[in-house]
Amino acid sequence: MKEKIHPEYYDCTITCACGNVIKTRSTRKDFSVEICSNCHPFFTGKQKIIDTAGRVDRFMRKYGKNRKEEQKKSQ
Repeated sequence: MKEKIHPEYYDCTITCACGNVIKTRSTRKDFSVEICSNCHPFFTGKQKIIDTAGRVDRFMRKYGKNRKEEQKKSQ
């Protein structure tokens, strides 16, 4: 290995906004993140559809009825 071309690795503490602390090694010393695997909805299984201003209902009214009618006609 060549000398003086590799970055230095430090013991690192990553702190999440939820309070989770992860100890690892990195080229950065300590830093914080907004979201981690303990609080991310994809990993926790608590993912929710946020219905802002009735968008899901509006979609279902616009496209949901047509599909039900088409399925009835095809039977």
